[in-house]
Amino acid sequence: MKIGIIGGGAAGLMAAATICENASAATEIFLIERNLELGKKVLISGGGRCNVTTGIRDMRALFEKYPRGAKFLSSALYQFTPEDVYAWFESNGVPLKIEDDLRVFPVSDNGHDVVYALEKKFTEPARVKILLGHTATSIRRTEKKFVIDFKTQPKIIVDKLIITTGGQAYRHTGSTGDGYTFAESLGHTVTPCAASLSSFISRDAWVKSLAGVSFDRVSVSTDRSTPIARAARITGPLMFTHHGITGPAIFAFSAHIAYEPVTPATPLNIFLNFFPDKNLEEVTHMVHDACALNGKRTIVNVIATFIPKSVAEIICTLAEISAEKRAGDMNKKEILRVSETLRALCVCAIGRGAGDEFVTAGGVALNEVNPSTMESCVTPGLFFAGEILDVDGFTGGFNLQASWATGRLAGKAALSS
Repeated sequence: MKIGIIGGGAAGLMAAATICENASAATEIFLIERNLELGKKVLISGGGRCNVTTGIRDMRALFEKYPRGAKFLSSALYQFTPEDVYAWFESNGVPLKIEDDLRVFPVSDNGHDVVYALEKKFTEPARVKILLGHTATSIRRTEKKFVIDFKTQPKIIVDKLIITTGGQAYRHTGSTGDGYTFAESLGHTVTPCAASLSSFISRDAWVKSLAGVSFDRVSVSTDRSTPIARAARITGPLMFTHHGITGPAIFAFSAHIAYEPVTPATPLNIFLNFFPDKNLEEVTHMVHDACALNGKRTIVNVIATFIPKSVAEIICTLAEISAEKRAGDMNKKEILRVSETLRALCVCAIGRGAGDEFVTAGGVALNEVNPSTMESCVTPGLFFAGEILDVDGFTGGFNLQASWATGRLAGKAALSS
């Protein structure tokens, strides 16, 4: 039997490694990659350290980390859990560590170790024909086989085909969306695609003055009226940049509203609540009591006992109160305005920026793929794995976890079907 894998990223590498672990010597495997090296996107993930998976062990909590496709991923994730991924890499020569935020990295902090562990499975001894620099131009289904055409290389004919070409979120790594074209040519539907896990660019001039200021816990929401936008409320770490806002809370928030337009013509008001565990009345009492206890101090210095002074200055400006006003002279309406701004500082976003992962929302429609095998329900013998599917997770190793799990499931199923 001949099995072709198009895409040498996380899902493709794991699919190839899994086939090698389970196939007979008679099985021929072709791993086709348009780049001149394997795992290019894996190598740059996590700033080059490679956030292999997550330290979360509770499966219910794990599924909550996927804004799209959690139910579909259930079978794959239960068969190859984060704990299983951890054990697989450690047993294949990559010691791992779980950091305080539950991200999992190689002890070496080197993504090359992760890619090498996978390559070793099918290169020592040589089990896979690795075709680097091969750009597939089309795929045809003929007589229960798949014909893969290339720009300059001879065509390849295989019995089973696994497409793991990724999305289109980071084009210089080779994820240019070609896989969507292949999927459609083989009868599949591709859902609308959008960038996920992005930062936001703001048009507010004051944002630049806060560059580098960070918070461990801020609630993020919007007043956009669509049902998804109204439901999107994320609490977590956040940081201001020279251009806008970033951080885990922002990435998760952006994933929820991946399909919301954010442009200069359609700006998005993002509200930051610095006291997510207090209601307005509680924050108002807090500010009132602080003013009463520190009546001779300026209001900006009183607010600065709660948040960084640079942010306190912005709070005063947006609440239309002189920063030099004495706290003891603040009236009830002014205290309320400060409290409201502390709970809903508005950042006007006019665009999306880069995140710390490179993920696409959207992809091959999940109702056309068997979640128990990753096999196409439309074209027998065709499998999908990884980001080409309409599945995406938050930052923190969840997208690589999904790629390992679906790649492993597709590899096993391609051998047994």
